[in-house]
Amino acid sequence: MSQIEQRKKDHVNLSVAGDVSYNQGTGFQQYHFIHNALPEVNFGEVSTAANLLSRTFSFPFFISSMTGGYTDAGAVNAIIAAFCEAENLPFGVGSQRIMLEDPKAAQSFSIVRERAPSAFIASNIGGAQLVGGLKKNKVELLIDSIEADAVIIHLNPLQELMQPEGDRSFKGIEMGIEQLVNDSPVPVIVKETGAGISGEVAERLLDLGVSVIDIAGAGGTSWARIENLRSDDARPLFDDWGIPTLDCLLQLTDLKEHHNTELIASGGIKNGMDIAKALCLGADFTASARPVIKAVVEEGYEGLEELLNTWKHQIKIILTLLGCERIAQLSDHHVQKHGNKN
Repeated sequence: MSQIEQRKKDHVNLSVAGDVSYNQGTGFQQYHFIHNALPEVNFGEVSTAANLLSRTFSFPFFISSMTGGYTDAGAVNAIIAAFCEAENLPFGVGSQRIMLEDPKAAQSFSIVRERAPSAFIASNIGGAQLVGGLKKNKVELLIDSIEADAVIIHLNPLQELMQPEGDRSFKGIEMGIEQLVNDSPVPVIVKETGAGISGEVAERLLDLGVSVIDIAGAGGTSWARIENLRSDDARPLFDDWGIPTLDCLLQLTDLKEHHNTELIASGGIKNGMDIAKALCLGADFTASARPVIKAVVEEGYEGLEELLNTWKHQIKIILTLLGCERIAQLSDHHVQKHGNKN
């Protein structure tokens, strides 16, 4: 097994079985819902459908990128792909960097389109791999190998710096993103891996032509903690480094007034309450990876089905109790910060 393959396997194993969460919360606990005692809504008529990139999905939940590039990843990706095909949900494969270096690794990615012929699937490449520009034939390989509907660029300088074999060169990523946006025939999504995207960085990305930003704030899985668990030279001081998910979201919602963009809230999304609060506070969609991978590894397709059904049921209850029949009706008028009497 190559170094990259072993690293990918370690990541999944630690995320499922290890204590790898942030000590700090997402920030969503600062808000509570404003109960509507006279909702005038029938529970059976409440819809959880939501839109992203001009496509309607059954639920505002994007299964985030995590797996790919090692032997067992193909089986996990196959389950996720089949589920997203059946449930009309979008998902992203793990980093395809290894596929660009070793064509034999392509099968763990290409299987997703075989299992999900009509689902929304996103390719994935790290920002560090864009330094100096990614050649057009490489961009085409990323997209064509899974017939991708979008390309995700993940930014992870904290994770790379904690990773013993990680990248250390970040100068030129911004120019690489701009080039990929210009070369890609499909929309480009930029996400962090759990340390958050600030309003200032988001504005720079939007100016480059990025279509969607996934804030991936602190509060969920700490990739610094995962890398430190893998390392003989751990730096636990950085395990809680990052911008809480709520702070990222509040910084970025103002940008929507001046840019044609959509926001995905991720980083510690673990139930229907988190999803609904994120949507009320400005997100268009939400995303998560660890709960999904954990469900698949431990209980397969049925575990993933139970997870989504639970979250869908929670959202329908929340919508009903807020007097809303549709996801699009959620707004900041439905939540209140603790201690705010206005």
